[in-house]
Parts: sequence; C-alpha cells; structure tokens
Amino acid sequence: MAVDYETLMGFRVPDVTQRYTARDTMLYALGIGMGADPTDAEQLRFVYENGLRVVPTQAFVLALPGAWVRESGLDYARIVHGEQSGAFHAPLPSEGEVTASLRIVDVIDKGEGKGALIIAERVLSDAATGARLATIRQTIFARGDGGIGGPARQQQPPHPLPDRTPDGTVSLPTMPQQALIYRLSGDYNPLHADPEAARRVGFDRPILHGLSTFGVATHALLKAVCGYEPGRIASIAGRFTAPVFPGETFLTDYWIDGAVVSFRTRVAGRDVVAIDHGKVELR
Repeated sequence: MAVDYETLMGFRVPDVTQRYTARDTMLYALGIGMGADPTDAEQLRFVYENGLRVVPTQAFVLALPGAWVRESGLDYARIVHGEQSGAFHAPLPSEGEVTASLRIVDVIDKGEGKGALIIAERVLSDAATGARLATIRQTIFARGDGGIGGPARQQQPPHPLPDRTPDGTVSLPTMPQQALIYRLSGDYNPLHADPEAARRVGFDRPILHGLSTFGVATHALLKAVCGYEPGRIASIAGRFTAPVFPGETFLTDYWIDGAVVSFRTRVAGRDVVAIDHGKVELR
C-alpha cells in the first residue's frame, strides 16, 4: 500500500499560472475536431482569429499541474480517468492569463484489491482579477490502491439517461491525426502518439485522449442545443466508459428536458459507448 487516506487528503499541488494566446485557443479547437468542415461558418468561429470564440471545455487544458498523480504516491501505471466535469462561471476569453489551484477533495476506498476513487478539483481563475472562471472535477480510478482507508461510503450514482428514444443524434468525425494535434494542448502521454507505447498496454495503435473525445461531445451539444453559443453551457459532466481511436466517427445522442440535456457518445460502426451518463446544464 503506497499511500493512505490522510496522506492523499493532505497532498498539495503548487498553483499553476499560464498565459495563453489566440493561437492556443484555435489549437485546442482543432484538437477536438472543430474545423473538420472548413466551409462551416459556425465551426470556423472557433478556429479563425476573426471574432474568435472559445469552447468552454478549453478550461480543462489551461494551467495544467503536470503529472501530479506520479508525485502523490498512487500507482500511476494503473490509473484510469473515470469521470470529468466542469462548471463554467464566466466565458473564457480567447487569450489571457489564468491561475489554477488543485486539491484532492474526496477519496472513496473500494477495498483491498478493488482500487480507490480519487476526486480532484481544480479552480481556474483570472490571474489579474482573481475572478473564478471554472471549477473542474476529475475522478480517477486508482486500480492498484485499494485498502487506503478513510470514511466508508459509496460513490454517487451517475446521472441517469432518460428512458426514451433520444431527441436527436449528432454525428461528428475525428481525424486520423487528431491525437497528435490535441496533445499540443498539454497532454503528452505517449499512449496517444507512440504506436509502441500503445502496444505495450494492449492497443494496436495510439488511442484518442479522453478529453479530446469529451471535446467532440461538447461540440455536438454546442451544435445541437446551443446554436454554437458557448456561453449557454453552464456545466457539463460525463463518465468515460471505453477507449476510442483517432479517425473514428462519434455519435452523440441527446435528450432535452428544459435546461438539462442528457447525452452519451457512441462510436459509429462499433458497439461501443465512449462517454455515458452525460449531463449538461444550460443557461
């Protein structure tokens, strides 16, 4: 047992400040597939500097704290990204300087041999004013770290999808080189670029970043229910359920219930759900 509950809850990550530019904003949008149709005027607004708009989930890649999990004592080789969420308090500017602070806010021990859930929260703020821009939560499943102790409790149940036919489905392609583009926004894990690294963990080729897939789902929802107005998304959350590959086409099913939109993202041509139990709250 490498760590215990008290050690994890007391683990501290230094704050990170980053200055980003319009180029970074366009690069992020390209890395989630925006601009796949360069004649689409709505997509162009996210990848062209004239009137540039920002996809809300770009907050996920700003002021990243690096490989903090490696320093926490958790078994890094057996970590799996389980869930992701973001609450967006104000629109991200297309360029600026931001500061992020990360802390572990909860640990749920599933028992010896069963792993543990680590919930980390990152608050992104404007570096100059201190105004909060986004609150980001990431749940990781530490498969090698069960039995670390802490209060006995269960994981919160996932958002239930409606028991009816989806109100619509958006089909969006990804590019074969999409992972190579997305990694330039800060996630340089070789699993997404190096075929040999992918083969070592059981994949025949590099897989797409989970957060790039999440970005594609966000694009689908911007298109289907927001009229490509990024400020309409107040929050978004989802659970990662399967790896996917660059070049595949994603089908995002959605259900609209007032200001709440439920969604899941599937892979065309394969019986695979990449993101499940998705939930968006609209303004």
